[in-house]
Amino acid sequence: MSGGLDSQLAICVLREQGIDMEGVVFASPFFDIHAAQKAAKALKLPLHVANFTCDILRLLDKPPHGFGSGMNPCIDCHACMIRRAGEIARERGFDFISTGEVLGQRPMSQHRHALDIVAKDSGAKDLLLRPLSAKLLAPTPMELDGRVDRERLLALEGRTRKPQMELAKRYGLIDYPSPAGGCKLTEPNYAKRLKELKAHEGLDDLRLITLLNHGRHVRLPEGGRAVVGRNKADNEAIREAASPNDLTLRCAELPGPSVLVLADATPADTALALRICASYADHDNAPTVLVRCYQAGAPVGAHRVAPLPRPDFAPLLL
Repeated sequence: MSGGLDSQLAICVLREQGIDMEGVVFASPFFDIHAAQKAAKALKLPLHVANFTCDILRLLDKPPHGFGSGMNPCIDCHACMIRRAGEIARERGFDFISTGEVLGQRPMSQHRHALDIVAKDSGAKDLLLRPLSAKLLAPTPMELDGRVDRERLLALEGRTRKPQMELAKRYGLIDYPSPAGGCKLTEPNYAKRLKELKAHEGLDDLRLITLLNHGRHVRLPEGGRAVVGRNKADNEAIREAASPNDLTLRCAELPGPSVLVLADATPADTALALRICASYADHDNAPTVLVRCYQAGAPVGAHRVAPLPRPDFAPLLL
């Protein structure tokens, strides 16, 4: 249950046959589950939230079927989600699982061969129903034994959204997200940041992965990383993510950002981060700005530094 239109339609199609449905959404730093929660509430659908972070991080290391245009291991990710859904179905006594996949809608992960790979690799092939394209696919056990009426399933195919939008009107679905997919791993800028993090700090520190959703990230000249808050939410996230050995920088006399400097930063990198912090303060071209340093929430020093002109560090921004 992604919360997108297709996943909502799959539920409506099966509910018309009197089938009791529950939803499951897979939560990770790369996927916002609010659309799924909103849709489930509108559909009066019980929704289970399954933590998918460990699963997707394992796939990001070396996905068997490779990446898409970004850092998105779509085929392996879908197979893993269906495997997890199958486990939940067996544990809770459900008859089968369904998805909102549409044959040919996504070029990497929803062509016929990819759907077959996903079904096979998931280990849940006999439990898996794709009601929106079922008439274009081989009959499933639940269709063959009469639990689901195949004639009342659909034959959607391709990238056009017109049939789905017509169905949405029929089912009274008026508030649904755009078909972007919602996965940050497909976003070029986010994928670039994640690749850079993987190459330097690695993907073992969940707080750094979470911080990719916040602030401006800076690769300092001697290899350190700084994260500069852009707004109140970023600043709070940065302060919460700081480990006891990290430095948090804040302007003492002027409004400005919180800046996280990871613990392994060299003195030269830290000195540059102080000037970057000052550059984002409301300094009105003042020659110097006072920046305080904190560790584990306690002040550990203050430095009056000259704001660094932003063009001077623009190449360091990730």
